Amino acid sequence: MPWPHIPLSPDPAAFPARPPTDLRDPAVITAHDQAAFDAVETMVDHWDRPGWTARTRSYYWMLTFPDSPALADLARRCQRHLAPLGLDPVPADGLHITLTRVGPAGALPPGLLDDVITAALPLLPTAFRLRAVPLAGSRGAVRLTVAPWLPVLALHAALGEAMTSRDLTPQKPTALFRPHLSLAYNNRPRLAAPVIESVTALRDLPPVDLHVREVQLVELRREGRSYRWEVVKSLPLDGLPRS
Repeated sequence: MPWPHIPLSPDPAAFPARPPTDLRDPAVITAHDQAAFDAVETMVDHWDRPGWTARTRSYYWMLTFPDSPALADLARRCQRHLAPLGLDPVPADGLHITLTRVGPAGALPPGLLDDVITAALPLLPTAFRLRAVPLAGSRGAVRLTVAPWLPVLALHAALGEAMTSRDLTPQKPTALFRPHLSLAYNNRPRLAAPVIESVTALRDLPPVDLHVREVQLVELRREGRSYRWEVVKSLPLDGLPRS
């Protein structure tokens, strides 16, 4: 059974601002991601985020990949090549795809997380496969393209529906979501050209296939220049993978 089409909208705050023309084809998505990054002129400090402190804790839905040594190996290979740029590499056990924010820890009413989990369970899509492709980026990070987008969008939409049913507003609607997997965060304003040059040299590396069987609700924090988390709940994506 094919994944349903989920229309995306242009958004100047998203990256890429315009979605790719085909949300199923990894080649189209990869070329679109790379072209968008190649057009960036200046990069910004990813960590310049007002409101985030060492004490900040927030709940997020994420995809994590602790059981993918191939992804960790690809990340390390890319990070070694990028090391002269002074970016902040994502640790092997910190690789993730952020889906949506649920809310700040300590501010949610007791029992609300359990209610959201209960609401999400019957809405979740089946397991799916993604391809992680070297290498593109954004204004604040260097990242892998993930494709196809449709299963991730279906998961994002299901989680958003579960949250809305419990009077929580998702961080952004699915129409503005752009799936990606960051490998290194930019930590200062800089010209993008040297980063793009280094990234381009990695685009012949083979991609890695990921089998997504679970989605995680985590309590997220920052430790220095990296994100860390505790898993609150892993929800299974039941059923046979769809193409």
